[in-house]
Amino acid sequence: MLYLVATPIGNLGDITQRALEVLAVADWVVSEDTRKTGHMLNHFGIKKPQLSFHEFNESKVLPQVMNLLREGNSVALVTNAGTPAISDPGYILVRAALQENIPVSAIPGPTALITALVLSGLPVHSFTFRGFPPHKGGPRRRFLEVDKDSPHTLIFYESPYRLEAFLKDALEIYGDRQAAIANDLTKFYESVERGLLSELAASISGKTLKGEYVVVIAGK
Repeated sequence: MLYLVATPIGNLGDITQRALEVLAVADWVVSEDTRKTGHMLNHFGIKKPQLSFHEFNESKVLPQVMNLLREGNSVALVTNAGTPAISDPGYILVRAALQENIPVSAIPGPTALITALVLSGLPVHSFTFRGFPPHKGGPRRRFLEVDKDSPHTLIFYESPYRLEAFLKDALEIYGDRQAAIANDLTKFYESVERGLLSELAASISGKTLKGEYVVVIAGK
């Protein structure tokens, strides 16, 4: 059995009872960063063998994980924070398991995009999650252009190193729409800034930013 186990996006108190139960009985834990996952497991008194599985070694480690599953081991897949396979490794493992009729079960829990959406104050009845934009300006602007006329609320993940450039490109392409930027969700220094794209871009200009950000932008 392959378990997709959602883990807290910040506050460890958000982990579910079922997630703890699955992690406690799984034979292996496959994680994006074994150090971060090890810290979480130690916090809850769980000791398990781990395999590192991230975007740079997915193809190499996939056969190892599949062999564990074929041998009847239960494997819990977790990411650094949130739900596995959402802008994180996991998709190719899920596909491979399903193709071999290996059972897959999801243990639901936190995900940053939904948390940011409901905190944004923007329409939640219809939205499009776009994940991380390209790093460079030209590809990023073309990426944003795809949703220029979309009526749906748009959700993006962005690095602190590119957030300012992203907001400037979004302002240029979408116009001065209502938006929100969320950081450190569920943590002590959680912040959500709301306002026009121009206001948000001005508010972070020149600042030293840390952590990953979720950007929510109103549809057309």
